[in-house]
Amino acid sequence: MPDARRTDAVLLLVALVWGSSYLAAQTATAVLPVLVVLFARYALSALACLGLVAADRRSGPWTRDEIRLGLPLGVTQAAVLVVETYGVAHTSAANAGLIISLTIVITPLLDRTGRSGGLPPAFYAAAGVCLLAVGLLMSGNGFHAPRLGDLLMLAAAVIRAGHVALVGRLAVGRAVRPLRLTTVQTLVGTVLFLIPASGDLPTLVHVGAAGWAQLLYLALFCSVFAFLAQTWAVQRTSASRASLLLGTEPIWAAAVGIALAGDHFTPLTALGATLLVAGTYWGQAVERAHRTRTAKAARSAPSGARGTARPAATDPQIRSDPREDPTCPSTTPTSV
Repeated sequence: MPDARRTDAVLLLVALVWGSSYLAAQTATAVLPVLVVLFARYALSALACLGLVAADRRSGPWTRDEIRLGLPLGVTQAAVLVVETYGVAHTSAANAGLIISLTIVITPLLDRTGRSGGLPPAFYAAAGVCLLAVGLLMSGNGFHAPRLGDLLMLAAAVIRAGHVALVGRLAVGRAVRPLRLTTVQTLVGTVLFLIPASGDLPTLVHVGAAGWAQLLYLALFCSVFAFLAQTWAVQRTSASRASLLLGTEPIWAAAVGIALAGDHFTPLTALGATLLVAGTYWGQAVERAHRTRTAKAARSAPSGARGTARPAATDPQIRSDPREDPTCPSTTPTSV
């Protein structure tokens, strides 16, 4: 298989794994309290990350930036995962994966890194399409009061967008190794969820093989594997191509929900899903084009006129693309 196709296949696999994470989280929370699921996922991910760090003896010691960034980002990431996991426990896996994709259009509203001035009107039009789509998804079999799970996923998209914007601001100009940063974040999450989940931890003993399989899948595949595979693939292709392929995550989430969980799409929800995917792709394309124009204008401006636009971080070791988060614990999650 040519290297380009191999890279595309890896990125699609990451999108598929992240898309399936919503059903895995929903299944796990059906037999375990949400906080126990979160603690177990973080703890297993942290153990795996620590093992990988220990095996990589050539990378040198931890840097101060990796720890300083990892601590606050670990807290914000934990906040994202709490709301996401409670949300997916009260809605369909398909809806969860589709609604969380709103992060793509919310993030540019909060993150001004790499561009100056307001966003083009077309971006707000795309955001409007997405909001209409969310309303259709929430309607289910007919228009009614929004369901709790859908509202929580909407809140999770807003919180995640803030997390992604924070990553962009803190990481500019700093060389941070993704695996080390991810390890710090998983350790922070493990500590944060230990006490709240401690009263229900004995339930892990009785969860059974199927429950442990879900937890291991969330931790090792949706977190550690997906993040490392994404990092490997992104280094071998363009950011635009990687973003396009990783952007198929909500499609996979819907497909997995329909095929394995028996989720049913009414004409309204099917229309909402189509509009949401189209709106997020449109908004992402408009924002990326605007960012590129801003960067070109900054480079071509006379030296005395520069400084109005802030260039995006170019360090390949850390990226602020919304697809780099797992909720697979990493710098910027898009899946549960």
